[in-house]
Amino acid sequence: MKSGYIDLRVGNTSHQTWSVEYPNNGQPLLLLHGGLSATEDFDTYVLPAVEKTHHVYGYDRAGHGRTGIREGYYHFEFQRDEAIAYLEQVVKAPAHLVGYSDGGIIALMVAIKRPDLVKSALLIGANYHWNTGGLVFDENIEITWDDEEKALWSSRSPDPVEVGIATVKKAFGIWAKEPNMTIEELSKIACPTLVLSGDDEPHSNHHTVELYEALQDGRLAIIPGASHYVMKEKPELFLATVMDFYANLDFPITKWPRLRKGKLPK
Repeated sequence: MKSGYIDLRVGNTSHQTWSVEYPNNGQPLLLLHGGLSATEDFDTYVLPAVEKTHHVYGYDRAGHGRTGIREGYYHFEFQRDEAIAYLEQVVKAPAHLVGYSDGGIIALMVAIKRPDLVKSALLIGANYHWNTGGLVFDENIEITWDDEEKALWSSRSPDPVEVGIATVKKAFGIWAKEPNMTIEELSKIACPTLVLSGDDEPHSNHHTVELYEALQDGRLAIIPGASHYVMKEKPELFLATVMDFYANLDFPITKWPRLRKGKLPK
C-alpha cells in the first residue's frame, strides 16, 4: 500500500490531499468514505471483498481525515467535483465507486455528472435527498468534543481542533439542506448499481427503495437486523453481498421480473 499527500487540482486551485493506493489486482475501484470520517475508518470493512480482484484507491476529502479544509469543502457539489478530479488526475480511468453514507451520495452525483468515469456504483447507507422521511438534522446544534475526539482530530488533520468542531457544525447545516438529487436525475444512471443498507437506517426504507427503483440497472440489498453501521454489525453478510455484486455485473435476468421486464439499460 502506498499513501501520502498529492496535489489535487479542483477547479482553479489545488490542495494537498491524503491519498492511498493499494496493490493493482484488477480494475480500478475508488473508496469514498462517509461524512466526518476518513478512508482509514472505512477501508478495512470493504477491502476483504475487493482487494484481490481490483486496483483499490482512496483519499480523504477536504476537511476530512488527513486532508485540510479549503473554501466550499463542505458542500456536496464541491465534494463531487473533488471526486471527479481524483478520478481524472490519479486513477486516470473509469472506476468502480464504493461510497458509504456521504460517500454514496458523492458516488451518485459523479455518476450523474460524469457517467464516463463510473463503471459501477456500490452505495452503502446513502440517501439521494435531504428530505428522507425520517432523517432530520439541526443546523443550530451545539457541538462539543471530549479529549478523545480532540486527540483523534489532532493526530490526523493539519488544521487545529477549533476547525474540526466548526466542520462538524457545517456538516449538520449541509445535511439539513443537501443533497437535492431528483428521481429524474437518478433515472439517467445506467451503470450497475447496488443500493445496500441496513433495515433500520436513519432515513426511511421507502427512501432507499425509491432510490433503487429509479436506477436503470439497480440491485437492492436491505440487510436485516442492521443500521447505518451495517458493515460493522453484519460483516459476513455485508461482504458476501458485495462479493456477489462484483462477481457478475451483467444486467440481471430473472425468472419473474417486474421492474426489469423488457428493460435493458440505455
